[in-house]
Amino acid sequence: MHTHLTRRATIAGLALSTFASSMARAEPVKGGVLNVALFPEPPMAVSAFNSSTYVGLISTKIFDGLVTYTYEMKPEPLLATSWEIAPDGLTYTFKLRPNVKWHDGKPFTSADVKYSLEKVWSKMHPRGRTTYQNVTSVETPDDLTIVLKLSKPTPILMKSLSSYESQVIPKHIFDDGTDLAKHPGMNAPIGTGPFVFKEWKKGEYILMERNPNYWDQPKPYLDKIVWKIIPDAAARAAALETGEADFTAFSAVSISDIKRLASLPKLAAETRGYEYLAPLFLLELNNRNEYLSKVEVRQAISHAIDRKFLIDNVWEGYGTALTGPIPPTNVEYYTKDVPDTVSYDPKKAAELLDKAGYKVGAGGKRFKLRLEVVAVSDTMAPSGEYIKQALGKVGIDVELRNIDLGGFIKRVYSDYDFDMTMNVIYAMPDPTIGVQRLYWSKNIKQGVPFANVSGYSNPDMDKALEGAQTENDPAKRKAMFVEMQKIAARDVPLTDLFYIKYVTLHNKRVMDHTTGAEGTYANFAKVYLAK
Repeated sequence: MHTHLTRRATIAGLALSTFASSMARAEPVKGGVLNVALFPEPPMAVSAFNSSTYVGLISTKIFDGLVTYTYEMKPEPLLATSWEIAPDGLTYTFKLRPNVKWHDGKPFTSADVKYSLEKVWSKMHPRGRTTYQNVTSVETPDDLTIVLKLSKPTPILMKSLSSYESQVIPKHIFDDGTDLAKHPGMNAPIGTGPFVFKEWKKGEYILMERNPNYWDQPKPYLDKIVWKIIPDAAARAAALETGEADFTAFSAVSISDIKRLASLPKLAAETRGYEYLAPLFLLELNNRNEYLSKVEVRQAISHAIDRKFLIDNVWEGYGTALTGPIPPTNVEYYTKDVPDTVSYDPKKAAELLDKAGYKVGAGGKRFKLRLEVVAVSDTMAPSGEYIKQALGKVGIDVELRNIDLGGFIKRVYSDYDFDMTMNVIYAMPDPTIGVQRLYWSKNIKQGVPFANVSGYSNPDMDKALEGAQTENDPAKRKAMFVEMQKIAARDVPLTDLFYIKYVTLHNKRVMDHTTGAEGTYANFAKVYLAK
């Protein structure tokens, strides 16, 4: 399965695939402005430090990564033109693209990659700490060569080299003694990518212009990208209808508006391009809670929820039900051969609650749980209402607690003052990157967002996850993830609900915006506006 990790990737191969694809479509048109309706406004523009969804959307147009990815998650060259991995998985050698310039004219070199990995990815990025924990040294034998030495194999490394996940930043800008968390370069970024940052008028727009010195001429084709900050979902929909905006990502309008907008003559919808992120909707359960500490109660909650009803009636069909923690889109490691704790079966749920010792009492209730509801989209409140009704039918009284995102992060991750949460978690292209954090006992870290907040701890789960972290044999590694899925399905430390099918809405004249697994996190060098 990992043969692409052990063979040399070359510019020639990329050129051939680019030529073949260009023959299948019209010649790109140069010029024009792409207007994007955006909300929420990102807090910064460098995803090397912050993995927030909308930071990634912006910054990946300014910064190129070492590689990009096909829909099948195969790496293709960007700033790295080729790579070799030693058979033991302990040495990675990357050849870098020559004659690449930062937007201020300084040359891009191996020193920038070394600095980014040692000072930022391995220390300040929430997932990078795991990805690069086994890197013992970063060697730069010349300006265009990077050699990584590892203490243990790290199979996820080649899946972590996109601009979003491992963003190469300029050493000469950031290595100046300033506290990186407060560096002005965060909001006025200088990258190597196809678009140059020009202006950020807070609350109104972010402006980027074509990089005339981009290494992949004649790209980019667009003259400018304007990210228009539009807080209201209805206003974003109207902007698409009137032509004020050409593009939105991450289902940026009301979910009830998506199909209507996609049916309009000038607009279209695209659900591909979120494979790299693999967004999951789930219920996090506080296993420290008196009731939720019992596996029968957790299994009962899972059986009480009709995933198909939730997807079809609240999420307008934009989802695929999950059988466990790894989504079926991850064909490399997914298995459906797990204990069934996800089928809709209220009768079984009631039996499990009886078995746990919680009989139906006054008013048909057994006990009460609190559910945190963060209105980050128009699907959250109705999802909470449905879960309240579904659990109520089996005797669990649910109190809905509405809260903003900042309050949610403090209450849930810092204070552990919750019973259940609804959350969107990115599984990422490999379970070690995105899924492990939710189930690994060593990731129970109070105050750290999107970690193991359930407090779940199982030595067998830890053994499977830790084995997969460093196992270089694909078959053995898959077996570890199969075991992990079976344990998770049995223990149900959290309730996996469904894989979210995010939607990119766009004017039909916007071409080549989604060409691989990164989707809207690609650099948009290929994007053009058809006449």
